[in-house]
Amino acid sequence: MHRKIGACSWILGNASDQEIAEGWQTAGLNGVEYNPIRERANASATSKVFNDFGLSIYSLTPPDADLSSPDDGVRKAGIDTYFWLIDFAASVGSPIISCHGLVGRIAPIASQKAEDLNLINSVDAITKRAKEANINVVFEVLNRYETHQIRTTHEASKLITQINQPNLSILLDSYHMNIEESDPADAIQHAGKHLGLYHMADSNREAPGRGHIDFASQLRALDSISYQGPIILEINTPGPNPFSPDKGQGFRKNTISQLSESVAFLNNSSTEQAA
Repeated sequence: MHRKIGACSWILGNASDQEIAEGWQTAGLNGVEYNPIRERANASATSKVFNDFGLSIYSLTPPDADLSSPDDGVRKAGIDTYFWLIDFAASVGSPIISCHGLVGRIAPIASQKAEDLNLINSVDAITKRAKEANINVVFEVLNRYETHQIRTTHEASKLITQINQPNLSILLDSYHMNIEESDPADAIQHAGKHLGLYHMADSNREAPGRGHIDFASQLRALDSISYQGPIILEINTPGPNPFSPDKGQGFRKNTISQLSESVAFLNNSSTEQAA
């Protein structure tokens, strides 16, 4: 089957929208998961650049925000950040925003139970605001080295049930699942109709095929649940600091090359399945 393929814009660091669009076109991508920088965000200019290159804005990556902090002010600021993201999504025509806790906070400040309740209440408020703007929210399942909350598909499914809003679904990422799930393909099956977005990177966060993840089983699982969304590549070229895309001189050229490699991998996978 033909797959829509995009990539997260943050993997090019502080590149301009023009540089991102040019790179994505070179790699053969169909769209982008865009990471707006609030201080310089310009919805109309961003929309024009990607439209001129024939690229869809599939989804938005959120700025980092703490949705479960025991500090009411910190938590309110986090929710307000998402409210801004929803408005930006509506302005650029993105149908989806992703959502997660503060990346890198791997232990509760207060108690786990209290912070889990704070997260539920925050995501509930964000989802309701997004519904008013006709925007879908996907909650991203991270790994234990990035969060102390929602690390498995099972936990994400429980969150979906607790909030019970039709525009809230799950974002699964092959890189994170490689750490947390005993069987990532089974996790995709478990998410089923609640899978709203899928991120792809290999076990070393490079292009698929450069690590040890069994992507054939995950792609079959996506097909088995009739996943119609895009595959969003979130690769990171080799080097220290997994939270920074900038690995030194030439990292953007390397990243775009790996995106091209990823597109070829996925197109070949589709061909093999069709044969």
